[in-house]
Amino acid sequence: MSPFFLLDYNAEYYFPPREKPRGIGAHPHRGLETVTVAFQGKIAHRDSAGNGGVIAEGDVQWMTAGSGILHNEFHEQEFSRNGGNMQMVQLWVNLRIADKMSSPAYQGIENQQMGKYKFDKTAGHADIISGTFKGVKGPAKSFTPVELYVLSLQKEAVIDFTLPEHFNTGILVVSGNIRVNGKTSAPVNHFVLFKNIGELISIEALDNCKILVMCGEPIDEPLASGGPFLMNTREEIQQAYDDYYNGKFGYLED
Repeated sequence: MSPFFLLDYNAEYYFPPREKPRGIGAHPHRGLETVTVAFQGKIAHRDSAGNGGVIAEGDVQWMTAGSGILHNEFHEQEFSRNGGNMQMVQLWVNLRIADKMSSPAYQGIENQQMGKYKFDKTAGHADIISGTFKGVKGPAKSFTPVELYVLSLQKEAVIDFTLPEHFNTGILVVSGNIRVNGKTSAPVNHFVLFKNIGELISIEALDNCKILVMCGEPIDEPLASGGPFLMNTREEIQQAYDDYYNGKFGYLED
């Protein structure tokens, strides 16, 4: 589903209280962007470029690894001490050859900064992270054209929207159950992949529900992956490992 390479989904899960936060220690990336969307819980981020922040329910972290960066991701300290439900998505978005070695960057996007669209009556609302939904733009800046929205819908709501036919599109059902295009039912924690036929998408909320809409312009270039790196050739993957082991991604202590 180019330009998306990975969808790492942490379905709703209760973590008991713990003094030492759970998470992933310092690790490298190159040639991609990581996009973390928080539905429940709190995650703290730090990277070797000096960026950092905490995202909570409704927020997003958008990190451009570009030429190379180290980062870590841990449960936020207070959340870890209290325990609670965690539910998050991390997407890996590929970069074009021309952008793979761009300078690393970080965007911490709070929910209140996102574009907001209200559907008619009490149908619900949309949080626009990137791209444009019904004329409302999202704040995220991306190298690859990406439409990324969270739709919160009330039971029995029916909404329609359009996305470019040549873009690749999918929907993750975060809560509730939906019916897509009048015929396909999709329950919670399921993923819907669309064919590239037509632009109109119709969603019927069978319950109060929340869905993540992801859509992007495909990248028609060679692709090579290796661990946390996403490049165009195996030689570039090996070079990424060499650069990492030689300290060219900077330094980060957990």
